[in-house]
Amino acid sequence: MHPAVLLLSCLACAGIARRVQTSEGTHSNSKEHLKSLAMFLANHPAAAFMPSVPGAALSRPNRVVRHGAKMAKSEATFDVKELAGITAPLGFFDPVGFTTDATEGKIRFYREVELKHGRVGMLAALGFVLAENFHPLFGGDIDVPSYLAFQQTPLQTFWGAVVFVIAILETLSVFSFNSPFGEEPWSIRSDHLPGDLGFDPMGLKPTDPAELKEMQTKELNNGRLGMLAAAGMIAQEFVTGQKLF
Repeated sequence: MHPAVLLLSCLACAGIARRVQTSEGTHSNSKEHLKSLAMFLANHPAAAFMPSVPGAALSRPNRVVRHGAKMAKSEATFDVKELAGITAPLGFFDPVGFTTDATEGKIRFYREVELKHGRVGMLAALGFVLAENFHPLFGGDIDVPSYLAFQQTPLQTFWGAVVFVIAILETLSVFSFNSPFGEEPWSIRSDHLPGDLGFDPMGLKPTDPAELKEMQTKELNNGRLGMLAAAGMIAQEFVTGQKLF
């Protein structure tokens, strides 16, 4: 019995002596660790209530913080007020508030819709001027106000061609959408360039980002004017019943 007690006492004394010898070398490191821990708890008070599993209490909040910073950085790269089409004197013009609570994908969808309608509006405005003075199609017998011209065509031929062209363009645009399964419907992918159909046979697309944005703004402004012009001409011909040109 006495030898066992003596052995245990020697082991305990050896352990105490070792702790005393190493405490001076680790004292500064301990202070640094305590200081770092205090700063972490000040910034993340919820971590104080997490389970004290070795390595888990500090690693999990760090991953969340890094992930949050990455998300914040990603969201900061998209700003609706930095898109093309913002022009003086109105600047950023959204009186109805379409973009107030909209996500990036939804705003990109709105821009895609605006571009499509703008391009159709420009073609329509040009078509009014051209078709009322030069109309060789369908035997050259369609000489009526433009807002009625489509009703004078053989619809089984005219609408088949129109639907075919529209179907090609809309089928291509489907690949620019986010997946409707598990994501927001009617939203455009963030890596899609609005209005880009991959069609530039004359090489007009600038390579400089500033020049590209300027050209995009010009297209948007001309498209907006085209939509207003086409709507105005349709309204005037509808009221008067007469050709404008």
